[in-house]
Amino acid sequence: MSSAPGTEENFPLQQFAMRLSLAVGFFMLVTKTFAYWLTGSAAILSDAAESVVHVVAVSFAAYSLRLSVKPADRSHLYGHDKISFFSAGFEGAMIMIAAFYIIYVSIEKWISGLRLEHLGTGTGLTLLAALINGGLGFYLVNIGNKKHSLILEANGKHVLTDCWTSLGVVVGLFLAMITGWLVLDPIIAILVAFNILWTGGQLIRRSIGGLMDEVDPETEARIKSMLDPITETEGIEYHSLRHRNTGSTLWIELHLLFPKGILLENAHAIATQIEDRLKGNFPSRTEVPTHLETLEDHAKILTDRHDQGT
Repeated sequence: MSSAPGTEENFPLQQFAMRLSLAVGFFMLVTKTFAYWLTGSAAILSDAAESVVHVVAVSFAAYSLRLSVKPADRSHLYGHDKISFFSAGFEGAMIMIAAFYIIYVSIEKWISGLRLEHLGTGTGLTLLAALINGGLGFYLVNIGNKKHSLILEANGKHVLTDCWTSLGVVVGLFLAMITGWLVLDPIIAILVAFNILWTGGQLIRRSIGGLMDEVDPETEARIKSMLDPITETEGIEYHSLRHRNTGSTLWIELHLLFPKGILLENAHAIATQIEDRLKGNFPSRTEVPTHLETLEDHAKILTDRHDQGT
């Protein structure tokens, strides 16, 4: 079995985006660690901790990206792209761990006493990190949406979370500098942590939905809007419609009901036309296995089941 058409040509761009994210992640970690060393700020430390999580999560996401494009084999008949949902969930979990650590450190520093130094330099370095991460995050989300890569999209949202974290830190430190209220440092860090918790929770929610094959109402409505007119035109019906997204591939399964006596080659031609119509109207790779049966046989099966009370 071959891998998804279009996946191989998209992979180099996605791989470049992931490597760029990892390189920037290491740069951010070094920059924020240095800023914390200068200032002793709880907010900057929390920002640096989030960058540690980012580097770990991106490393796992890079592995997931390579695995997701691996062709289907005898042990994975539907391919490997469901790793995308696991990767998104892992990244969400890492984000939430970082948030809890930020809250813990902020409270600990608040209780033990606040002492900040070189706030101007530290704030400038943090602002630089925020601007770089903002540009990278929008780039990753854009590429992830265009190439239908949940891995890149989740990573981009993580980077944007890091950007908002840094901006929150900058605001807190700026206010601390102009007011002298050092308590703003841990307060801003805690507020940022709650925002990070929300983002991580959303990623985990989406991951669970994908792994559990949760139905997407918009996708189902779109499928039916294409199936209804073409089956009515051809004088046929359908039932047992099912669909699921495995990360980068949409699977649509259905039974097509034909009038009894139709030639097999004609029924097959109509089924192929319907399959091609569905495949051509979704941006991601789409697989459409169909089962052909007659209207009369289907009606008889329903009658027998009703008579048997099943």
